[in-house]
Amino acid sequence: MSSQAHRRVASRQPKDYALVLLKGLAMGAADVVPGISGGTIAFITGIYEELLDSLKAINPTSGRQLFSQGPVVFWRAINGNFLLSLLLGIGISIFSLARLLTFLLEHHAVLLWAFFFGLILASAIYVARRISCWSIANAAIGIAGALFAFWITLVTPAEMTHALWFVFLSGAIAICAMILPGLSGSFILLLLGQYSFILGAIGDLNVVIIMVFGAGAVIGLLAFSHLLSWLLNRFRDLTIALLTGFMIGALNKVWPWKEVIDTYIDRHDDVKRLVEANVLPGQFTGDPQLLWAMLLASLGFTLIFAFEGISTWRKRKKGALASPI
Repeated sequence: MSSQAHRRVASRQPKDYALVLLKGLAMGAADVVPGISGGTIAFITGIYEELLDSLKAINPTSGRQLFSQGPVVFWRAINGNFLLSLLLGIGISIFSLARLLTFLLEHHAVLLWAFFFGLILASAIYVARRISCWSIANAAIGIAGALFAFWITLVTPAEMTHALWFVFLSGAIAICAMILPGLSGSFILLLLGQYSFILGAIGDLNVVIIMVFGAGAVIGLLAFSHLLSWLLNRFRDLTIALLTGFMIGALNKVWPWKEVIDTYIDRHDDVKRLVEANVLPGQFTGDPQLLWAMLLASLGFTLIFAFEGISTWRKRKKGALASPI
């Protein structure tokens, strides 16, 4: 990790790790919903680059430290307290809040998607503002990212095999999307025809499937985090522009108002799948949820900049306390 990251870790108190756990809860909840990325939540809450740095620190060098200098040195090298708190929050969320989100998706889908739409729209603006200098190249890569993410949202979920090798590959691909703001790992699983299968395996505690999928996810996460961290260090503005484009393109998936234009039966699990198209809210004349949806979208939008304001205020407060009188 960088010297700045080491200073941040050294200054952390137990209450700070409780906050990291809460951020993990939010990431886990987002990762369960097709269309929402845990990486987006990490970016919003200001832990994205620390997460990448911590994952990147799990390498042969830190592995040698484990055997030569002991577990304490290894734990510090990989920012273990941060990773443990975050992963604990993600795990708790997946096995608990996921049920609530499933209920909301089934009974209050428009309201939930409206909140997420406002959240992601504001996130895209927030991330775009972190680009130091907009250029033709940055704009072009941002547009390319938006078009790619938009195309992903239009692809009809595939009917794939559930063989162990493909489950492993699905885990590796999905976890990469989960740490990319704007690209949902759950939606990638849906496209690969594995979403219901993996959720069913988790619900049934199918140890073999869970272990194979988890192994693919771990390997994919460690490999991809190195690449993404390298891109941020070498091509920061271009990478952030691409991530901004991903977020903007993904808005097509989380648009709250949709109509079903086709259905089909997945031959692997005999579940009816819906093919939907976005429509304007005005087409739902007299929809009692319209006002609430607009309010929730506004709330989601406002929350991002409220978090940014609080974060800026805390940094200024710490700076004031640290400066000599």
